[in-house]
Formats: sequence, C-alpha cells, structure tokens
Amino acid sequence: MGPLKARLASRNVHKLLELQRALAGWHLRTLVADGYPSEDGATYLENAQGKARFGRRLAPPDEWVVGEDSGIEVGALAGRPGVETARWARGEHVPRLLAALDGAQDRGARYVCELVALDPVGREFRGRGILDGSIADEARGDEGFGFDPIFVPEGETKTVSELGNEWKTENSHRARAARALREQVDSGEPDRGGC
Repeated sequence: MGPLKARLASRNVHKLLELQRALAGWHLRTLVADGYPSEDGATYLENAQGKARFGRRLAPPDEWVVGEDSGIEVGALAGRPGVETARWARGEHVPRLLAALDGAQDRGARYVCELVALDPVGREFRGRGILDGSIADEARGDEGFGFDPIFVPEGETKTVSELGNEWKTENSHRARAARALREQVDSGEPDRGGC
C-alpha cells in the first residue's frame, strides 16, 4: 500500500509545511477551493470538523481530507484569545500579544491544535495536541510563524522561533496532534463521536 493521500482544507502554507513534516509518509497537499467555512465554532474541534467536512465534499473521492484549527490560550487573558486567535491577532500576532501582556506578571500560555481527518467514506479520525509554555518579553528567532517568536515552551529557555522548524516537527502542538491523529488512523478505529 502506498502513502496515504490527503488534502489539507486550509489556505495556510505554514500549516501545510508543518503538517507535511509531522505526517511524514503521508502525501499531503492543499485543497484548492473557494468559500472555506468561517472559523466561528465554539471549539477548535468544531472549526476543524467544519473545514474537514467542507473539504470532503470537494476533494477527490479516493483521498482523505484533514481539517485543522489551533490557537493560543494565555493565562493573564483568562484563556483568550483561544478559538478566536486568528480573528484576535489580525495578522499582528507578536505585537498584539505583547501589548496585551504589557506589565502582566502571569506569562503562562499554551498552544492548542485540533486535527480532524475524514477518510474517503467519511469516517472521522481525530488528534489533539497541546504545548505548554510562557510568553517572552520580546521577539527572538527567525523560524516558525504566528506567536513562535515569543512562545517559550515549558522546559526551554529559547522561543519556538529560536528552536527552529526541526524542533517544531517533533514537539509543536501541531506535531503532537499529528502523532495522535496518526495513531488513531493506524489503529483503523475512527473516533466514536465521528460524523
């Protein structure tokens, strides 16, 4: 049997590249489509499911579809921006979060990622990944994207951007979600709450 063929229901090239590394052995490409659903679900899972189900209707019938949603939850912001991360950051991830935490003592945060994969017959497989850490006082490093220049993973002194893409391939919230997803797919047992 050849590599699992899948389409990522996202326009985000950074997420595609990260998931291609994390899901080595899968042939993962972007689903080219208009009219992607808005990320207005109450949870990461709802948003990931919405993208996967949208993609399942458009993808080649013999390929899998992967939906992804992720965000950052910050202690000093009562867990926000969370599921609203993309709308909250508006493309200004680092300056916006640093401004929001100006003078804050609590710098604790966590990255969360939810992946949903639908096989060609629509069975649902899931993977969730969390990376705990804290927010640095200033941006450092030049790899990664989003909040990576200011996110310091638990047990590390460098930001994700300083640790680099190779580190992310093994340790990021998205890599952890990808491992959990791969385990469920390899087991052949779809999620019990699937579609």
